[in-house]
Amino acid sequence: MARTLTLRHAPDALLERWARAQLLEIEYMLADGAAFALSPDLTALADAERPAFAGRVGAGVTDLVMNALGYAWRDNATCLSSSLDPHADFIYGGGAVSGHGVVLAEAHGSFAQAVTDGRISGEARRKYLRQVKPHIGSSCLHGKVIHGYSVAFGSNPTAHDTYLHIAETKISKGRKMAPPVAAPPPPPPIVPVTTSLALASHRSNFLLMGAYRIVEWIDWLRGAGERPDDDFIAPFVIVELAGRRFWVSMETLLPYVRPWLFPDEGSGPWPPWHWEDFELWRRRYGGPHNVFAMEEWAAKSFLLALSGLIGGGGEQVPPAIELPVIEPFGLFEEPIRDDREGVIRYPVAQFRDGLALLAALPRLDRPASRVWSPRQGIR
Repeated sequence: MARTLTLRHAPDALLERWARAQLLEIEYMLADGAAFALSPDLTALADAERPAFAGRVGAGVTDLVMNALGYAWRDNATCLSSSLDPHADFIYGGGAVSGHGVVLAEAHGSFAQAVTDGRISGEARRKYLRQVKPHIGSSCLHGKVIHGYSVAFGSNPTAHDTYLHIAETKISKGRKMAPPVAAPPPPPPIVPVTTSLALASHRSNFLLMGAYRIVEWIDWLRGAGERPDDDFIAPFVIVELAGRRFWVSMETLLPYVRPWLFPDEGSGPWPPWHWEDFELWRRRYGGPHNVFAMEEWAAKSFLLALSGLIGGGGEQVPPAIELPVIEPFGLFEEPIRDDREGVIRYPVAQFRDGLALLAALPRLDRPASRVWSPRQGIR
Protein backbone atom coordinates (compact mmCIF):
# COMPACT_ATOMS: atom_id res chain seq x y z
CA MET A 1 0.00 0.00 0.00
CA ALA A 2 2.83 2.38 0.85
CA ARG A 3 4.62 1.54 -2.41
CA THR A 4 1.59 2.48 -4.48
CA LEU A 5 0.64 5.60 -2.49
CA THR A 6 4.08 7.17 -2.88
CA LEU A 7 3.83 7.14 -6.68
CA ARG A 8 1.51 10.14 -6.52
CA HIS A 9 2.40 13.75 -7.27
CA ALA A 10 2.16 15.31 -3.81
CA PRO A 11 4.49 16.94 -1.27
CA ASP A 12 7.09 14.52 0.06
CA ALA A 13 6.17 15.15 3.69
CA LEU A 14 2.53 14.31 2.96
CA LEU A 15 3.41 11.11 1.09
CA GLU A 16 5.80 9.94 3.80
CA ARG A 17 3.27 10.40 6.59
CA TRP A 18 0.45 8.94 4.53
CA ALA A 19 2.53 5.88 3.67
CA ARG A 20 3.47 5.21 7.29
CA ALA A 21 -0.15 5.63 8.33
CA GLN A 22 -1.02 2.62 6.17
CA LEU A 23 0.83 0.27 8.49
CA LEU A 24 -1.09 1.48 11.53
CA GLU A 25 -4.33 1.16 9.60
CA ILE A 26 -3.83 -2.39 8.35
CA GLU A 27 -2.46 -3.61 11.68
CA TYR A 28 -5.73 -2.54 13.24
CA MET A 29 -8.14 -3.37 10.43
CA LEU A 30 -6.72 -6.78 9.46
CA ALA A 31 -6.77 -9.81 11.72
CA ASP A 32 -3.48 -11.60 12.43
CA GLY A 33 -3.17 -15.01 10.84
CA ALA A 34 -1.95 -16.95 7.84
CA ALA A 35 -5.16 -16.22 5.87
CA PHE A 36 -6.56 -12.82 4.98
CA ALA A 37 -9.29 -11.74 7.39
CA LEU A 38 -10.79 -8.38 8.29
CA SER A 39 -11.18 -7.09 11.81
CA PRO A 40 -14.75 -6.71 13.12
CA ASP A 41 -13.88 -3.05 13.72
CA LEU A 42 -14.09 -2.44 9.97
CA THR A 43 -17.79 -1.73 10.47
CA ALA A 44 -16.85 1.28 12.63
CA LEU A 45 -15.37 3.07 9.61
CA ALA A 46 -17.45 5.79 8.02
CA ASP A 47 -19.39 4.86 4.88
CA ALA A 48 -16.99 6.86 2.68
CA GLU A 49 -13.83 5.57 4.37
CA ARG A 50 -14.65 1.87 4.05
CA PRO A 51 -14.46 1.70 0.23
CA ALA A 52 -11.42 4.01 0.30
CA PHE A 53 -9.61 1.61 2.64
CA ALA A 54 -10.63 -1.34 0.47
CA GLY A 55 -9.28 0.49 -2.57
CA ARG A 56 -5.91 1.08 -0.91
CA VAL A 57 -5.67 -2.58 0.08
CA GLY A 58 -6.61 -3.54 -3.49
CA ALA A 59 -3.75 -1.38 -4.77
CA GLY A 60 -1.32 -3.08 -2.39
CA VAL A 61 -2.49 -6.54 -3.44
CA THR A 62 -2.08 -5.50 -7.09
CA ASP A 63 1.54 -4.53 -6.42
CA LEU A 64 2.15 -7.95 -4.84
CA VAL A 65 0.54 -9.65 -7.85
CA MET A 66 2.70 -7.71 -10.30
CA ASN A 67 5.83 -8.66 -8.33
CA ALA A 68 4.72 -12.28 -8.43
CA LEU A 69 4.34 -12.01 -12.22
CA GLY A 70 7.93 -10.81 -12.53
CA TYR A 71 7.51 -7.05 -12.94
CA ALA A 72 10.05 -4.98 -11.03
CA TRP A 73 9.52 -1.30 -11.86
CA ARG A 74 6.46 0.85 -11.32
CA ASP A 75 4.91 4.29 -11.76
CA ASN A 76 1.52 5.92 -11.51
CA ALA A 77 -0.48 5.56 -14.74
CA THR A 78 -1.09 9.32 -14.87
CA CYS A 79 2.21 9.37 -16.77
CA LEU A 80 0.22 7.93 -19.68
CA SER A 81 -1.89 11.07 -19.76
CA SER A 82 -3.57 12.93 -16.94
CA SER A 83 -6.42 13.82 -19.31
CA LEU A 84 -7.34 10.22 -20.14
CA ASP A 85 -10.43 9.25 -18.18
CA PRO A 86 -10.93 6.52 -17.30
CA HIS A 87 -7.48 4.96 -17.21
CA ALA A 88 -5.73 2.27 -15.18
CA ASP A 89 -3.87 2.91 -11.94
CA PHE A 90 -0.26 1.84 -12.53
CA ILE A 91 2.47 1.28 -15.11
CA TYR A 92 4.86 -1.65 -14.66
CA GLY A 93 8.03 -2.64 -16.47
CA GLY A 94 10.60 -5.42 -16.44
CA GLY A 95 9.88 -9.12 -16.41
CA ALA A 96 8.42 -10.53 -19.61
CA VAL A 97 8.18 -7.09 -21.28
CA SER A 98 11.75 -6.00 -20.54
CA GLY A 99 13.11 -4.30 -23.64
CA HIS A 100 9.72 -4.30 -25.36
CA GLY A 101 7.55 -1.83 -23.47
CA VAL A 102 5.43 -1.56 -20.35
CA VAL A 103 2.13 -2.91 -19.02
CA LEU A 104 -0.90 -1.27 -17.44
CA ALA A 105 -2.40 -2.47 -14.17
CA GLU A 106 -5.81 -1.55 -12.78
CA ALA A 107 -6.49 -2.19 -9.07
CA HIS A 108 -9.83 -2.83 -7.39
CA GLY A 109 -10.67 -3.65 -3.79
CA SER A 110 -14.01 -4.35 -2.16
CA PHE A 111 -14.97 -5.21 1.43
CA ALA A 112 -18.72 -5.77 1.62
CA GLN A 113 -21.35 -8.35 2.51
CA ALA A 114 -22.22 -8.63 -1.18
CA VAL A 115 -18.71 -9.80 -2.15
CA THR A 116 -18.82 -13.13 -3.98
CA ASP A 117 -16.50 -15.00 -6.30
CA GLY A 118 -18.64 -14.13 -9.30
CA ARG A 119 -18.86 -10.47 -8.40
CA ILE A 120 -15.10 -10.05 -8.01
CA SER A 121 -14.49 -11.93 -11.26
CA GLY A 122 -16.96 -9.64 -13.00
CA GLU A 123 -15.28 -6.52 -11.58
CA ALA A 124 -11.91 -7.68 -12.92
CA ARG A 125 -13.32 -8.14 -16.43
CA ARG A 126 -15.40 -4.95 -16.37
CA LYS A 127 -12.54 -2.74 -15.25
CA TYR A 128 -10.19 -4.33 -17.77
CA LEU A 129 -12.56 -3.55 -20.65
CA ARG A 130 -13.21 0.00 -19.44
CA GLN A 131 -9.87 1.19 -18.05
CA VAL A 132 -7.14 -0.99 -19.52
CA LYS A 133 -8.03 -2.32 -22.96
CA PRO A 134 -8.64 1.11 -24.61
CA HIS A 135 -5.04 2.12 -23.83
CA ILE A 136 -3.22 -0.98 -25.11
CA GLY A 137 -0.92 0.23 -27.88
CA SER A 138 -0.63 3.74 -26.45
CA SER A 139 2.74 5.28 -25.66
CA CYS A 140 3.94 7.03 -22.53
CA LEU A 141 7.15 8.39 -21.07
CA HIS A 142 8.31 4.88 -20.19
CA GLY A 143 7.53 3.20 -23.53
CA LYS A 144 4.68 1.56 -25.42
CA VAL A 145 1.89 -0.16 -23.51
CA ILE A 146 1.91 -3.71 -24.89
CA HIS A 147 -0.13 -5.59 -22.30
CA GLY A 148 -2.51 -4.95 -19.43
CA TYR A 149 -4.00 -6.42 -16.25
CA SER A 150 -7.02 -5.78 -14.08
CA VAL A 151 -6.65 -7.12 -10.54
CA ALA A 152 -9.78 -7.37 -8.38
CA PHE A 153 -9.56 -8.30 -4.70
CA GLY A 154 -12.51 -8.68 -2.36
CA SER A 155 -13.41 -10.02 1.05
CA ASN A 156 -16.64 -10.55 2.94
CA PRO A 157 -16.16 -8.99 6.43
CA THR A 158 -18.50 -11.47 8.11
CA ALA A 159 -17.87 -14.78 6.33
CA HIS A 160 -14.17 -13.97 5.72
CA ASP A 161 -14.53 -15.32 2.18
CA THR A 162 -11.75 -13.73 0.13
CA TYR A 163 -11.33 -13.71 -3.65
CA LEU A 164 -8.69 -12.59 -6.14
CA HIS A 165 -9.28 -12.44 -9.89
CA ILE A 166 -7.08 -11.17 -12.72
CA ALA A 167 -8.21 -10.19 -16.21
CA GLU A 168 -5.50 -9.55 -18.79
CA THR A 169 -4.85 -8.93 -22.45
CA LYS A 170 -5.32 -12.01 -24.60
CA ILE A 171 -2.21 -13.22 -26.36
CA SER A 172 -2.82 -14.37 -29.92
CA LYS A 173 -1.58 -17.84 -30.75
CA GLY A 174 -0.74 -19.19 -34.17
CA ARG A 175 -2.70 -22.07 -35.62
CA LYS A 176 0.35 -24.29 -35.96
CA MET A 177 1.81 -25.85 -32.90
CA ALA A 178 5.37 -24.75 -32.34
CA PRO A 179 7.90 -27.52 -31.77
CA PRO A 180 8.98 -27.96 -28.17
CA VAL A 181 12.03 -25.96 -27.24
CA ALA A 182 14.38 -26.06 -24.32
CA ALA A 183 13.54 -23.89 -21.34
CA PRO A 184 15.00 -20.37 -21.74
CA PRO A 185 18.01 -19.52 -19.62
CA PRO A 186 17.34 -17.53 -16.45
CA PRO A 187 17.26 -13.77 -16.99
CA PRO A 188 20.52 -11.93 -16.36
CA PRO A 189 20.84 -10.52 -12.85
CA ILE A 190 21.39 -7.02 -14.26
CA VAL A 191 19.00 -5.79 -16.94
CA PRO A 192 18.47 -2.51 -18.80
CA VAL A 193 15.64 -0.46 -17.33
CA THR A 194 14.05 2.60 -18.87
CA THR A 195 15.67 5.45 -16.97
CA SER A 196 12.42 7.33 -16.38
CA LEU A 197 10.75 4.24 -14.91
CA ALA A 198 13.76 3.42 -12.72
CA LEU A 199 13.77 6.97 -11.34
CA ALA A 200 10.03 6.85 -10.64
CA SER A 201 10.34 3.53 -8.80
CA HIS A 202 13.35 4.50 -6.74
CA ARG A 203 11.95 7.93 -5.89
CA SER A 204 9.15 6.08 -4.11
CA ASN A 205 11.61 3.62 -2.55
CA PHE A 206 14.03 6.17 -1.11
CA LEU A 207 11.13 8.31 0.07
CA LEU A 208 9.86 5.33 2.06
CA MET A 209 13.37 4.78 3.40
CA GLY A 210 13.56 8.38 4.60
CA ALA A 211 16.52 9.22 2.32
CA TYR A 212 15.13 12.62 1.36
CA ARG A 213 18.37 14.00 -0.08
CA ILE A 214 18.41 11.27 -2.69
CA VAL A 215 14.77 12.06 -3.47
CA GLU A 216 15.78 15.69 -4.10
CA TRP A 217 18.38 14.60 -6.66
CA ILE A 218 15.92 12.29 -8.39
CA ASP A 219 13.38 15.11 -8.58
CA TRP A 220 15.99 17.38 -10.14
CA LEU A 221 16.85 14.78 -12.76
CA ARG A 222 13.14 14.44 -13.53
CA GLY A 223 12.87 18.20 -14.08
CA ALA A 224 11.28 19.16 -10.76
CA GLY A 225 12.93 21.52 -8.31
CA GLU A 226 16.31 23.21 -8.21
CA ARG A 227 19.66 21.44 -8.26
CA PRO A 228 20.51 20.32 -4.71
CA ASP A 229 23.76 21.23 -3.01
CA ASP A 230 26.65 19.05 -4.20
CA ASP A 231 27.76 18.66 -0.58
CA PHE A 232 24.54 16.83 0.30
CA ILE A 233 25.33 13.30 1.43
CA ALA A 234 23.18 10.28 2.20
CA PRO A 235 24.53 8.03 4.99
CA PHE A 236 23.44 4.40 5.43
CA VAL A 237 23.98 1.71 8.03
CA ILE A 238 24.34 -1.89 6.83
CA VAL A 239 22.41 -4.66 8.53
CA GLU A 240 22.17 -8.39 7.83
CA LEU A 241 18.88 -10.21 8.14
CA ALA A 242 17.60 -13.52 6.78
CA GLY A 243 20.95 -14.07 5.06
CA ARG A 244 20.79 -10.80 3.11
CA ARG A 245 22.48 -7.43 3.56
CA PHE A 246 20.41 -4.27 3.56
CA TRP A 247 21.13 -0.54 3.58
CA VAL A 248 19.07 1.47 6.06
CA SER A 249 18.99 5.24 5.72
CA MET A 250 20.53 6.94 8.74
CA GLU A 251 18.14 9.84 8.22
CA THR A 252 15.28 7.64 9.33
CA LEU A 253 17.14 6.61 12.52
CA LEU A 254 18.09 10.07 13.75
CA PRO A 255 18.35 11.24 16.49
CA TYR A 256 19.49 7.88 17.89
CA VAL A 257 22.94 7.61 16.33
CA ARG A 258 26.25 9.28 16.89
CA PRO A 259 28.03 11.40 14.25
CA TRP A 260 30.94 8.95 13.96
CA LEU A 261 28.84 7.24 11.32
CA PHE A 262 29.03 10.37 9.17
CA PRO A 263 32.03 11.82 7.34
CA ASP A 264 33.15 15.39 7.98
CA GLU A 265 32.13 16.58 4.52
CA GLY A 266 28.72 18.17 4.54
CA SER A 267 27.81 16.70 7.90
CA GLY A 268 26.16 18.21 10.92
CA PRO A 269 24.90 19.43 13.05
CA TRP A 270 24.10 15.86 14.17
CA PRO A 271 22.77 14.95 17.62
CA PRO A 272 25.58 13.84 19.98
CA TRP A 273 24.23 10.31 20.53
CA HIS A 274 26.22 7.10 20.65
CA TRP A 275 25.11 3.91 18.92
CA GLU A 276 25.14 2.32 22.37
CA ASP A 277 22.55 4.90 23.39
CA PHE A 278 20.43 3.83 20.47
CA GLU A 279 20.57 0.20 21.63
CA LEU A 280 19.73 1.30 25.18
CA TRP A 281 16.76 3.25 23.88
CA ARG A 282 15.66 0.23 21.85
CA ARG A 283 15.86 -2.15 24.82
CA ARG A 284 13.80 0.25 26.88
CA TYR A 285 11.11 1.17 24.38
CA GLY A 286 11.37 -1.48 21.67
CA GLY A 287 11.71 -0.85 17.97
CA PRO A 288 12.20 0.59 15.58
CA HIS A 289 9.90 -1.81 13.78
CA ASN A 290 8.89 -2.02 10.13
CA VAL A 291 11.88 -0.20 8.70
CA PHE A 292 12.17 0.25 4.93
CA ALA A 293 15.58 -0.63 3.53
CA MET A 294 17.29 -1.43 0.23
CA GLU A 295 19.01 -4.70 -0.64
CA GLU A 296 22.75 -3.98 -0.80
CA TRP A 297 23.35 -4.88 -4.45
CA ALA A 298 20.32 -2.89 -5.56
CA ALA A 299 21.35 0.12 -3.45
CA LYS A 300 24.91 0.16 -4.77
CA SER A 301 23.86 -0.26 -8.39
CA PHE A 302 21.27 2.50 -8.36
CA LEU A 303 23.32 5.01 -6.37
CA LEU A 304 26.32 4.56 -8.66
CA ALA A 305 24.04 5.04 -11.66
CA LEU A 306 22.53 8.10 -9.99
CA SER A 307 25.97 9.65 -9.54
CA GLY A 308 26.63 9.05 -13.23
CA LEU A 309 23.39 10.74 -14.22
CA ILE A 310 24.16 13.72 -11.98
CA GLY A 311 27.68 13.95 -13.38
CA GLY A 312 26.17 14.29 -16.83
CA GLY A 313 24.46 17.48 -15.73
CA GLY A 314 20.98 16.11 -16.20
CA GLU A 315 21.06 17.22 -19.84
CA GLN A 316 21.96 13.94 -21.53
CA VAL A 317 20.04 11.31 -19.60
CA PRO A 318 20.46 7.89 -21.26
CA PRO A 319 17.25 6.14 -22.30
CA ALA A 320 18.08 3.15 -20.09
CA ILE A 321 20.32 2.20 -17.18
CA GLU A 322 21.33 -1.25 -15.98
CA LEU A 323 20.00 -2.33 -12.59
CA PRO A 324 19.66 -5.67 -10.80
CA VAL A 325 16.35 -7.42 -10.25
CA ILE A 326 16.22 -9.04 -6.82
CA GLU A 327 14.38 -12.30 -6.25
CA PRO A 328 11.44 -11.65 -3.89
CA PHE A 329 11.71 -12.98 -0.37
CA GLY A 330 9.04 -13.41 2.27
CA LEU A 331 6.24 -12.15 0.00
CA PHE A 332 4.99 -15.49 -1.24
CA GLU A 333 6.36 -17.91 1.34
CA GLU A 334 5.08 -19.48 4.52
CA PRO A 335 5.02 -16.95 7.37
CA ILE A 336 7.04 -17.33 10.54
CA ARG A 337 5.40 -17.32 13.95
CA ASP A 338 6.85 -15.01 16.58
CA ASP A 339 6.28 -16.93 19.82
CA ARG A 340 6.98 -13.89 21.95
CA GLU A 341 4.17 -11.86 20.41
CA GLY A 342 1.95 -14.77 19.38
CA VAL A 343 1.49 -13.38 15.88
CA ILE A 344 2.70 -14.38 12.45
CA ARG A 345 5.39 -12.17 10.93
CA TYR A 346 7.76 -12.02 7.99
CA PRO A 347 11.27 -10.93 9.10
CA VAL A 348 11.81 -9.43 5.64
CA ALA A 349 9.51 -8.54 2.76
CA GLN A 350 11.73 -8.18 -0.31
CA PHE A 351 10.51 -6.71 -3.61
CA ARG A 352 12.07 -7.17 -7.04
CA ASP A 353 13.35 -3.59 -7.33
CA GLY A 354 15.39 -3.97 -4.14
CA LEU A 355 13.08 -2.30 -1.62
CA ALA A 356 12.58 -4.32 1.54
CA LEU A 357 10.53 -3.96 4.70
CA LEU A 358 12.39 -5.19 7.78
CA ALA A 359 10.13 -6.28 10.62
CA ALA A 360 12.80 -5.11 13.07
CA LEU A 361 16.45 -4.09 13.03
CA PRO A 362 18.83 -6.75 14.32
CA ARG A 363 21.01 -5.94 17.31
CA LEU A 364 24.19 -4.16 16.26
CA ASP A 365 27.21 -3.27 18.40
CA ARG A 366 29.01 -1.12 15.85
CA PRO A 367 27.48 -1.50 12.39
CA ALA A 368 29.25 -0.94 9.10
CA SER A 369 28.22 2.19 7.25
CA ARG A 370 28.36 3.67 3.78
CA VAL A 371 27.86 7.20 2.48
CA TRP A 372 26.62 8.24 -0.95
CA SER A 373 27.84 11.52 -2.34
CA PRO A 374 26.73 12.96 -5.70
CA ARG A 375 30.34 13.87 -6.46
CA GLN A 376 32.25 10.90 -5.06
CA GLY A 377 29.74 8.08 -5.37
CA ILE A 378 29.79 5.48 -2.58
CA ARG A 379 32.46 5.44 0.12
